Amino acid sequence: MPAPDSPSPVRRQLFARKSIDRILTDSEDPGRRLHRHLGPWSLTALGVGAIIGSGIFVLTGTAAAGEHFAAPSILHAQVLDLIANLAQHGTAAGALLHGRPPAGPAIAVSFLLVAVACGFAGLCYAELASMIPIAGSAYTYSYATLGEIFAWIIGWDLILEYAVSNVAVAVGFGGYIKAQLATFGIRLPDAWSSPVWASGQLTGAYFNLPAFLVVFAVTVILLRGVRESSRMNNLMVAMKIGAILAFLVVGGMLVRPANWHPFAPSGFSGIVSGGAIIFFTYIGFDSVSTAAEEAKNPQRDIPFGIVASLVVCAVLYIAVALVLLGMMKYTAFGSGPAAEAPVAYALSALGAHPLWQSLILIGALAGMASSLLVFQFGQVRIWFAMARDGLLPRCFSAIHPRFQTPHWSTWIAGIAVGLPSGLVDIGDAADLSNIGTLFAFLLVSLGVIVLRRSQPERKRDFRVPLVPLFPLISVALCLGLMTGLTVITWLRFFVWLALGLVVYATYSRRHSEFATGIRPR
Repeated sequence: MPAPDSPSPVRRQLFARKSIDRILTDSEDPGRRLHRHLGPWSLTALGVGAIIGSGIFVLTGTAAAGEHFAAPSILHAQVLDLIANLAQHGTAAGALLHGRPPAGPAIAVSFLLVAVACGFAGLCYAELASMIPIAGSAYTYSYATLGEIFAWIIGWDLILEYAVSNVAVAVGFGGYIKAQLATFGIRLPDAWSSPVWASGQLTGAYFNLPAFLVVFAVTVILLRGVRESSRMNNLMVAMKIGAILAFLVVGGMLVRPANWHPFAPSGFSGIVSGGAIIFFTYIGFDSVSTAAEEAKNPQRDIPFGIVASLVVCAVLYIAVALVLLGMMKYTAFGSGPAAEAPVAYALSALGAHPLWQSLILIGALAGMASSLLVFQFGQVRIWFAMARDGLLPRCFSAIHPRFQTPHWSTWIAGIAVGLPSGLVDIGDAADLSNIGTLFAFLLVSLGVIVLRRSQPERKRDFRVPLVPLFPLISVALCLGLMTGLTVITWLRFFVWLALGLVVYATYSRRHSEFATGIRPR
């Protein structure tokens, strides 16, 4: 009989960690094994493909101009404002804003701030990926360092992150396609090219077919194999980088320095608010780590892909922000076409040649498509890893005998994203991707500290410098950016986590390998 103070079986399972050696052994199961095809540049392209999506062409203007809502609401207030007002006045009334303050041209500083925050988190990802080169990313790292319940929470969190961001990207892609066809006189019927539900009400549309079709096309590409998917992504990444460089050249000739003044109209509050908005644009470098099990030399190439993709994208983001906000005053991007497609709007309004405008639009479409492809790739690998551990149904970890891809997960992920893309415009719910990603970064950073203490002797091909200082800086920066998100985003996040705990209690805990004893530990 166990001692009175010994932990219960349920508690032992909740905090049970899966040993790294066991994780590596499980990945060699012939029936649930992925094959290694990706080199360092393909991994870097995966990171760039995920990071540079619609955000660089859309969110830059929105974050610079700020966001305005018709009526003040505590739900749209930043958590940081609530805390500050409670501390200063003992009341949250001052935080009931009409929206988020504008960052102005200082959005370039926001991009730099977020890049630094992601850089610290990226170093932590690189160390764990070099030690545990297995599909699953933050989910797998949490299982090895913090325990099953934390692994489940972060896995459930990543499901939300990838799904919500992909729906947002697919809807944006559909809108861009519709606008481009209209310039050639081809007008898609609104009933079949618009969300059924948007801004809290029915639109009268039947289905957003373009958004659904791009998800379907990406699903087919992913099903065909990682090598084919990587080649397609490499092509789209080359196209969008070419378009961005073209914009920097053409837009640079249209810059008026007077538009950079005032540089930070809302001070540091606007910079933090802008950072919370544009953090969505940096989501994706962690997708590189989801490909660890398909990398040829993961110990060396995964850290390279993470760091290289972050550096390339940070430079491009800051350059685009400075050029765009130098072309037109930040206040011009507050609403309408200027807010929906600021880069294309600025070029059109300033009389750039239609050829350049078309080139930028093609780059935007390639950017969104590659981002969608990489995020769907990452989402499937998360599901695959969770199913291999028994936390999701086993069919999610089944490998296609010919294509060597998780085919059931790929199709289910395609349906889970494709159908909502055809039905809804998630709007500000896209902030859920931000808070979910920041939470994942936080746990990965803590995981580095835990493993340094618990397994200092284990070989690390890449090491985060100055541990625990750098991981703790990553934690602090992530928490800081999370306070820049709105109250409603936090509420939605907690509701999703609560739903996840219900699923864990009713299914995953009972089917986990720790509960069933399928494999010895």
